[in-house]
Amino acid sequence: MACKVLISTTVRWTSTARHAAGFALSGATVDVIAPDGAPVTQSRYVSQSHIYRPIFARKSLRQAIERAEPDLIVACDDRGIEHLLSLYGNERPASPIRSLIERSLGAPENYGRILSRNDSLATARALGIPTPETFPVTSEQDLEDCLRILGLPAVLKVDGSWGGDGVQVVRTMAEARAAFWRLATPPSRFRSVVRAARRRDTHWLKGAVLPERRAVSIQKFVTGVPAATAFAAWKGEIVGLLCYDVLVADGMTGPPSVVRRVSSAAMEEASHKIARHFGLSGLFGLDFIRDEIGQVQLIEINPRATQGGTLPFGPGRDLAAALTSSIMPDARTRPAIDGDIVVFFPREWLRQPQSPWFEQGHHDVPWDDPAILRACLSSLPQIPKYRPTAEVVQLELPREREVAAVAVAGKR
Repeated sequence: MACKVLISTTVRWTSTARHAAGFALSGATVDVIAPDGAPVTQSRYVSQSHIYRPIFARKSLRQAIERAEPDLIVACDDRGIEHLLSLYGNERPASPIRSLIERSLGAPENYGRILSRNDSLATARALGIPTPETFPVTSEQDLEDCLRILGLPAVLKVDGSWGGDGVQVVRTMAEARAAFWRLATPPSRFRSVVRAARRRDTHWLKGAVLPERRAVSIQKFVTGVPAATAFAAWKGEIVGLLCYDVLVADGMTGPPSVVRRVSSAAMEEASHKIARHFGLSGLFGLDFIRDEIGQVQLIEINPRATQGGTLPFGPGRDLAAALTSSIMPDARTRPAIDGDIVVFFPREWLRQPQSPWFEQGHHDVPWDDPAILRACLSSLPQIPKYRPTAEVVQLELPREREVAAVAVAGKR
């Protein structure tokens, strides 16, 4: 029995290609809808690419579905989930596309609560999952009232953001006020146009035409170590799951660059409760803080595939294979990563070219996907402060190290 997966992304992350590789290596055929020129479109594991157009997001998504005829859609960012939900709401009840989205997400009607940072954690708290106190903030007066309860520091978050964007730790009342207005107020039309030009991202043009105000919430700051789960679910039941601690990240709120797989009954139980309560299908992630007494507290639900979910740690911990097997019973599991520590490429190279973690962990370099490797390598020299030497790149696997070293050295 065959399985075809449509990977959906609205950004140009190279990590999306690792999701495509996971599904392809499990035995599925993989198509992708992505912005024109996104690295994933060049991946050897993608059979066919479909162009995502931000200005006509729903139309381009519908066209990709009609052309690809997938069995599943896997979104790799929150905006992609929002587009699926928008398309779902505009389809007639008996539409095959509507049925496909239901199969891919599980229960689309529940995603409104999941996408709300405040409502999702309120639901988790009601399920008995430890969470920091979190409140909605609609005005400066709300902000001041909440801070009298929570104290400082605190964390302000805006809905509809991911990857650490839209999250700010504030340590003074002045910082809190400034952060609230920055998060709550849509950027000006002029600023949106400038951003669109500088970032080559037409999403900002859409924001200039239709500025959108997002909900802001405030969360009690918890001192501790970041941790997370990545899991695959099918009709509310988890079919694959892994837990990890974040050893190194991009600041206090950014994505991880070094992780370590761990065992955690509390994080596993929280994941099962969330998947079952919301009736989830697809790939997801939960973010936690392991506090000073060792208890984990849930701080965020990621309603889409996360970078941690690209890592194969064997049967039951290879999420692409686990999800594919829900449709194709003979799905293959990839060889397990040797060891528990993983260094994400190229993020840790950009952060610290002589990082001590290079000697301790598995390097998540896409040696098996030359176009994605080239895309990762091309990003390394862009920050002069962190220009790697050929010797740094040569820390990786022998069969490709000379090619990688020459590629980077030639661009210095």
